[in-house]
Amino acid sequence: MDLRIFTEPQQGATYVDLLRVARATEELGFDGFFRSDHYVAMNVDGLPGPTDAWLTLAGLARETSRIRLGTLVTSATFRLPGPLAVSVAQADQMSGGRVELGLGAGWFEAEHAAYGIPFPPLGERFDRLEESLEIITGLWGTPVGRHFDHLGKHFQLSDSPALPKTAQQPRPPIIIGGAGKKRTPALAARFADEFNVAFAPIDVASAQIGRVRAACAKAGRRPETMTFSTALVLCCGRTEAEVACRAEAIGREVGELRENGAAGTPDEVVEKIERYREAGVDRIYLQTLDLSDLDHLEVVAADVASRLG
Repeated sequence: MDLRIFTEPQQGATYVDLLRVARATEELGFDGFFRSDHYVAMNVDGLPGPTDAWLTLAGLARETSRIRLGTLVTSATFRLPGPLAVSVAQADQMSGGRVELGLGAGWFEAEHAAYGIPFPPLGERFDRLEESLEIITGLWGTPVGRHFDHLGKHFQLSDSPALPKTAQQPRPPIIIGGAGKKRTPALAARFADEFNVAFAPIDVASAQIGRVRAACAKAGRRPETMTFSTALVLCCGRTEAEVACRAEAIGREVGELRENGAAGTPDEVVEKIERYREAGVDRIYLQTLDLSDLDHLEVVAADVASRLG
């Protein structure tokens, strides 16, 4: 079972904070360091303010050597697909081929209003996401010396040199997620290397995994070529006092975290992760909200990760 550390920097974190956590992630043996891509905090002041996801990952690419790096997830409304393909390709080169692109339709209207980003209706956002995936994969997949064109409803590219190329070939992994029952699984089957069902109960995650598997089969793709993942808020302690202290630090109730997250003693967290494995999940993103508590990661590395095959 892959375990990745997943952070929410819009809640209040500097690049230095994120670098410290990313280095601990690497040193402790976790598979990857991922971050959200948001511009506005949720239910907190968010000081000192947001950091740009791809600037952050490019920096971390040069200051780490092993861990996978990526977004869960970048909103397709934030960046035009052509320039986003350039940014991700450059970050991939800077990392030596360790970057992954999580891409979604976007959902948080307030951050769009706060920074002047257009926020079209849901159907159009999905249309734009689909075109963005076509363009990004098309640009990355165009052979050197050839040019790429795209004539779509929302984006038109003409005679693009389709550069730079990514370090990973044929391209970096693409992550798509969500709870949609039809269009989301179909997009995943067409474009994704990984499908993420974030913060979903086990039965809900299992049902969505089944839909994506069915969409893969319908598209003529072997379902076993898809990696399935989930994200769970992390609150683990060796004692009840540690669990309670960590829950208080992130403003959550222990009982609620035990029900909905990867929370409790190491034994409880291992048991929860194994239940997700039985439901078809291959990878867990552990949402780490208190970025100052590096001992939290040490507990999970020593007493949880070491017990998972």
